[in-house]
Parts: sequence; C-alpha cells; structure tokens
Amino acid sequence: MVNESKKNFDTSVTLSGLRLDNPVVPASGTFGYGNEYKDFYDINILGSFSFKGTTREARFGNPTPRIAECTAGMINAVGLQNPGIDAVIGEELPRLKTFFRKPVIANISGFSVEEYAYCCERIDKEEQVGLIEVNVSCPNVRHGGMSFGTSPEAAAEVTRAVKAVTTKPVYIKLSPNVTDIVAIARACEEAGADGICLINTMLGMRIDVKCRKPIIANVMGGFSGAAIFPVAVRMVYQVARACRIPVMGCGGVETAHDVIEMMMAGATAVQVGAANLRNPYACKEIVEALPCEMERLGIERLSDIIGIVK
Repeated sequence: MVNESKKNFDTSVTLSGLRLDNPVVPASGTFGYGNEYKDFYDINILGSFSFKGTTREARFGNPTPRIAECTAGMINAVGLQNPGIDAVIGEELPRLKTFFRKPVIANISGFSVEEYAYCCERIDKEEQVGLIEVNVSCPNVRHGGMSFGTSPEAAAEVTRAVKAVTTKPVYIKLSPNVTDIVAIARACEEAGADGICLINTMLGMRIDVKCRKPIIANVMGGFSGAAIFPVAVRMVYQVARACRIPVMGCGGVETAHDVIEMMMAGATAVQVGAANLRNPYACKEIVEALPCEMERLGIERLSDIIGIVK
C-alpha cells in the first residue's frame, strides 16, 4: 500500500540539463553495466548509473588478490578491468538498452590524453549516454605514472581535449589523493568541464600479519566505504563553494541520510559505490527511503537543499 503522505515529495534533480528522477547514482566500478543488478530489482528506479570504467583496449586488470576488507570499508586494486570501448559500444550498450530506459553515465578512463579523447568522442555518439564522466585518477604513462588528477595542468589538459570532441556534458571525476582539491577542480572548470565528480577512492593498504606481506597483490589500492564519507563531504563542500559548475558527490554513501547530507554540502547528485558490493539492494533501499527522510527533515524538494550549508 502506497503511503499517501510520500507522494508529493519531489526527489528530482537536474545535471547540466539531464533530469534525474532522483539523485541516486550507482558509482562506476560497483554496478558493472547494469546487467548483474537487473535480476535483483528494476534498476529504472535509479536516477541513472555510471557504468564500469572503459578504456580504448580491453584490460584484464591487476593480478589477484585484488580486494582487502577493512574496518568500515574495503580496498580494491581491480586495475580497470573492462572489455574495451568497441565491446562496450557493440555489446554492452545494446544489451543495456533492453532493460534500462534512462540515459546512462559513461565512465571513461585512459593512460594518455589521446586515449581519453578517442574514447570520449566514440561514446559521445551513443544515444543511450546522457553524460560522460572522465576518470582522471589514471596514471599518466608519459609522465612517470603520476595520476592526471594530481596536477591542475594535467587535469585541465584532459578536460580541454575531451571537450573539443564531445557534445554531451562532461564531468571530471577527481582523486582525493591531492593537497589542494579546489585548485584542480577550478582548473577543470576553466578548461570547460560541465561538472565535477568527487571523490574517487583514497589510497590504502592492508598487511597479512601471518604471512608478513601485503594482502593485495598490487600492494596498495583504492580505499572506499563508510570510513571515507566525512572526507568526501568536506571535499564536495569545498569544491561546490569554489566552482560554479555542478558537483556529483561520491564516497562512503550508504543511506538516504548520507545522500541528503552530501547534497546540503553542495552535491546535485550522489553516487553510491562500495555499499552496492556489500548489499546489492543498497541503492534501491536509499531511493525508497528518501521521501521518508525528506518528510522527517521537512524537505519538500531535494533541489532546494543543494549547497544550503554555507
């Protein structure tokens, strides 16, 4: 039975002209291309979702073990395993179209400026893609392996190259493993980015004390989960106040309360990552809980609370 009091709560938001029924977006790398989750529930209840990070060529990823559990989170070093841009366009998107009716967010990764531009230009032509999310946390193979996202100049270079070959909104997903997140976000904005997504995973490590060696074969990996939520909220707040373009918040989100907190910090939409790996119904539960949380907090429209905290 539908609770009549929940009908009038407006959960919709708009990202660079793309209207979402609600701000809940499964994060890249935790939702595949949607196929695995469609058997758990109708994923059309989501605002959208960001599909798995895609590169020019297929990638097997890093050696195993790739996952290490830790208090209030996990560490992963999957290594951008994906079938490559041709397979995504030729196989994954046509299959996605059979069960997901909304525009999807395309997450693009790369190891050179040219690779980013190539993949973004290809994916920009796909009707199902409503927004392009560019992951600049990848190592720049031409400059000693340092991540594109750790340098304002490198992040801006990628942004300009992608914007030159695309027509759809481009959001740059930033790494938190930097000294000044605002400087990098501003550089992306000045280079033409339509929005910013943050944060990506933090850098973490676990050791198997019995074997006396790192748990993950790659030694270190991306730390995600509830433990990083306060860091994500802080960075969303800083960037939203410093930039004029929209922000998608990500990092440690597990509940409807978390979504609202991150939106108050300045996020227009909120991505849910590691929670999906622990509970495949995580996003469904958040979407369904949002009206109740809005009623409890006296919020009629979610769009009214974006960046309300000054």
